[in-house]
Amino acid sequence: MKATSLGSGSKGNALLVSVRNGQTETTVMFDCGFGIREIKRRLERVHCLPEQVSALVVTHEHGDHARGVLPFLHRYRVPVWMSEGTFRAIGKDFSGVDLHLCRDGDSFTVRDLQVSAFAVSHDAREPLQFHVTDGAVKFGMLTDTGQVTVPIRQALSGCNVLMLECNYDDDMLKRSSYPFVVRKRIGSVFGHLSNRCAADFLSEFDSVHLTKVIGAHLSETNNLPDLAFRSLHDVVDTGRVAVMVASQVDGFGWTEISG
Repeated sequence: MKATSLGSGSKGNALLVSVRNGQTETTVMFDCGFGIREIKRRLERVHCLPEQVSALVVTHEHGDHARGVLPFLHRYRVPVWMSEGTFRAIGKDFSGVDLHLCRDGDSFTVRDLQVSAFAVSHDAREPLQFHVTDGAVKFGMLTDTGQVTVPIRQALSGCNVLMLECNYDDDMLKRSSYPFVVRKRIGSVFGHLSNRCAADFLSEFDSVHLTKVIGAHLSETNNLPDLAFRSLHDVVDTGRVAVMVASQVDGFGWTEISG
C-alpha cells in the first residue's frame, strides 16, 4: 500500500491511497479541492490517470477539500462516499452520481481497500476523517480538527503511517494580520491543530507500529515547514519513525506504507 498527496493546505487538498493486488490496482482519492484541470495536472505529476481513480471520499464541504468534487464525479463517474451533513452542505446537483453516505464509525470496502470513518471537531456540517487498510498495514489521516478526542485516538491506534495536521504555530498566529475573529476560529476546538497540539497528540500516540508521520495542512501564513517538522521530530523515536512535511504546491510523493 502507498499514499501520495497532490497538495495540502488552505488552497486545495487531495490525497491518494493505492494498493496493487496481482494485476489489479485500487486507488482511492480523498478530497478534491482543486478544479478539474488542476487535479488532472496534479494526478499526471504522480503518474496517475483520472480514470485510474477507483473512488472518491470527501471529508467535508469546505472549498479547499470539495471545490472539484462534482466536476470530477460528473466527468469520471466514480463512486463517492461522504457524510449526509457534507452532502447537504454541498447542496448541489448529485443526479447521476453513485453516492454513498457514511457516518462516524462506518467502514466500507473499495475493491482491495477498507476505509473507516471517524468524526472530528471542525466548523463543518458533519466532518469526517478516515483510516485505510489493505489487511496488512494501516494508513491514518487527521486534519481539519480543533481537538483530538479519545475516539480519534482509538480510531488511529495501530497506524503504520499517519498524516497529521500541523496547521499553525501559536506565536505566528498571535502575530498574524488575520482579524481577531479568524484567529479565534482557527485556534478553537472547531478549528485546526497547531504544531504544539500535533506534537502533544503524537507524544502520547500508540506508536508501536508507526514508521512515518507526515505533517500536513500547514498554513502558508501562520506556519513554517521547519517549525512543523521540528515539533514532530522532537517527540518521536527518529531511529524508527521518519518525519516529513507535506506542502501546498507539491504535497508529498508516493510513500510506501509498511509495517
